[in-house]
Amino acid sequence: MENKTILKVSHLKTYFDVTKGILTRKQIVKAVDDVSFEVKEGETLGIVGESGCGKSTLGRTIVKLYEPEAGTIEFDGKDISKLKGNDLKAFRKDVQMIFQDPYASLNPRMTVGEIIMEPMIIHGIYKTAAEREARTVELLEIVGLKPDHIRRYPSEFSGGQRQRIGIARALAVNPRFIVCDEPISALDVSIQAQVINLLEKIQKEMNLSYLFIAHDLSMVRHISDRIGVMYLGHMMEIGPANDVFYRPLHPYTIALLSAIPISDPDTAKAKNRIILEGEIPSPINPPGGCPFASRCSKATERCFQQTPEPIQVGDRLVTCFLYEK
Repeated sequence: MENKTILKVSHLKTYFDVTKGILTRKQIVKAVDDVSFEVKEGETLGIVGESGCGKSTLGRTIVKLYEPEAGTIEFDGKDISKLKGNDLKAFRKDVQMIFQDPYASLNPRMTVGEIIMEPMIIHGIYKTAAEREARTVELLEIVGLKPDHIRRYPSEFSGGQRQRIGIARALAVNPRFIVCDEPISALDVSIQAQVINLLEKIQKEMNLSYLFIAHDLSMVRHISDRIGVMYLGHMMEIGPANDVFYRPLHPYTIALLSAIPISDPDTAKAKNRIILEGEIPSPINPPGGCPFASRCSKATERCFQQTPEPIQVGDRLVTCFLYEK
């Protein structure tokens, strides 16, 4: 039996007005532009792409840190795009976020115990201080920290330990869905695998769903069931992780995967690295047509004039005219 859809994003747009001065022509950054996808219960959807492609903005829009310009976000069958008040509070109990920077995301004036217990107090999950403290100790042990860490401050921990604290805070309200916004990018390579393994272990034990945002393609393939590839605010390709990784379809996905570093010098030398040429369009009032057309070696005149719609190719959706039947 297939798991039901827990998150459905349809034609989502998140724009930012960056106009400076009253006499300046209006300038709009189209950070997320008409993005659609679904996430099943217990599934991990990885989102990859170059810096500035809109990955983090997408995640922050889903957790309602940013308001969408248009489109819908359905969580468990309910449109949460316009939620306010107690309804928004209830939604945020079910959907949590692990932030990219473990140093900036923790309040340095609060102890680890206070940081983890704060969301419990806000959402009224445990009635007494003793219950909250017992749950906090349990969460610390789940993420691989010691019970006596509850009295310490964030400055006393390493980056990897701080990210574990951030994970414990996200788990404090028993969420069903977690947006992981590049949770390993600020960590040492030796620590990254530990955090990934921890996230996988927690997911299996608690039946969590993840939106895992990262730029490390190899790590995303390891943790994800499916992968979505973003470019300039658009979803270019989305499908099963191994299919996207080993048999990419979209020209941008192919170029992106060719840039993955290879440790073996002989293999790396024989690899066909694709160097993208052409101008990168500005996200401020970008030109019409396919956003990747100016850098695509297979672009035709049509690509500069018309915006392609997602096309179903097997288990994948590919936003490219090359796959029209």
